Amino acid sequence: MSEPIKLFQYNTLSALMSGLFEGSLTIGELLEQGDLGIGTLDEIDGELIVLDGKAYQARGDKTITEVSPDVKVPYAAVVFHQAEVIFKQRFEVTNDELHTRIETYYDGANLFRSIKIHGTFSKMHVRMIPKAKEGARFADVATRQPEYTVENVTGTIVGIWTPDMFHGVSVAGYHLHFITDDHTFGGHVIDYVMSEGIVEVGPVDQLDQRFPVQDRKYLFAKLNLEELKEDIEKSE
Repeated sequence: MSEPIKLFQYNTLSALMSGLFEGSLTIGELLEQGDLGIGTLDEIDGELIVLDGKAYQARGDKTITEVSPDVKVPYAAVVFHQAEVIFKQRFEVTNDELHTRIETYYDGANLFRSIKIHGTFSKMHVRMIPKAKEGARFADVATRQPEYTVENVTGTIVGIWTPDMFHGVSVAGYHLHFITDDHTFGGHVIDYVMSEGIVEVGPVDQLDQRFPVQDRKYLFAKLNLEELKEDIEKSE
């Protein structure tokens, strides 16, 4: 019997959105749990992109750097990606059109999936969350995040598709980050147009949810859940 494929998620999106930005899990520890995924860095300093077992940081100044093992994260989700569905997209599509095609391969609507898309993009629109001190509202910080659009780039989209029932633990639907092949551009995907490429969809059998149990700020934080739902919709 094969081992179950586990999605490892550290902390919850709701905790991050409420202003708990301090990193408490190292990149080294995170990469022991998966080779593909997304997240953010300590003090929400940019977008975390995990691809092929390496971690990259995309900052608002458009720089991309590989992250050292001792850097900490407040929130991340990774999985050892195993493609169950692979198909070639041979003609140009928008992100909505491609996502609709991807979802025809889903076996039900209540399981997580890992997503990996390598291709050439005639348009790629991303943003990067700017560094902020703990306690600020994520939704407020998000109004100041820089956005960039580039044309005719080749790279990889990585991310997780989350069922509606887990909204708040993560963001329901697609949470995707992008990095170019030469590691010079990337960020949180807003929208894109893909010219052609290879799409991989991986199964997830289990959710391994971990919490910052040594962080007293997390343990005793008072969360306004209704406000958080609104903030997630605005920010993601």
